[in-house]
Amino acid sequence: MEERPWYADGLDPEELAFQRLYGPWKVSTPADAQELMHGYDGDWWINGGWAIEAFTGVRREHEDVDVSLWRRDIDKLRLHLNDRYDLWSNAGGRLQPLTDQRPEQPDDADQIWLRRHALAPWEFDLQPNPDRDGRWVFRRDPTLDYALDEITWRAPDGIRYINPELAIAYKARVGRPKDERDLDATLPLLTPDRRTWLADMIDHLHPNHPWLPRIRATSAT
Repeated sequence: MEERPWYADGLDPEELAFQRLYGPWKVSTPADAQELMHGYDGDWWINGGWAIEAFTGVRREHEDVDVSLWRRDIDKLRLHLNDRYDLWSNAGGRLQPLTDQRPEQPDDADQIWLRRHALAPWEFDLQPNPDRDGRWVFRRDPTLDYALDEITWRAPDGIRYINPELAIAYKARVGRPKDERDLDATLPLLTPDRRTWLADMIDHLHPNHPWLPRIRATSAT
């Protein structure tokens, strides 16, 4: 039986295997996210590869758009989406619908996937972020917190993105080829102060990381 038409063309074997297990994904964009969140009475911002592309202007491939909001506002999000989307909490691949009967996000679930119904593709990967007295908590090190305006910026279209140096700091833990390319595109555009911040943060999170010599060399120039 030929099942391939359910999935996008050109998927690598790992992504195809993932989608065969969890269902196909539609590649959404920041503009789609802006439409999704139009009228939402709360903060939201975009992380990951789209944040890198928005800052650098360098086109790259994307598997999804990573949208963040405050974890405390998940119920507000459910009310905003009403019957347009189903929300599924994701705790390490364990999916559970968020419904009126079971609205609570499990403590170990750091993602919410959205789709319009059971036969539709997934469209958005939401990442609820904890806060401490209204300040953004860094999940890589929850002892650190920042004001949202310190760690995000707004593009001309009004979309808020995570700062590029913070997006790179998140990516350092895995360091995949696409993360290396994101570092290459971002590093020359960062101010010396931001490069120093990035080097210090990666050294704090991942001492002796292979990216550190390159970042520190550019910070010194």
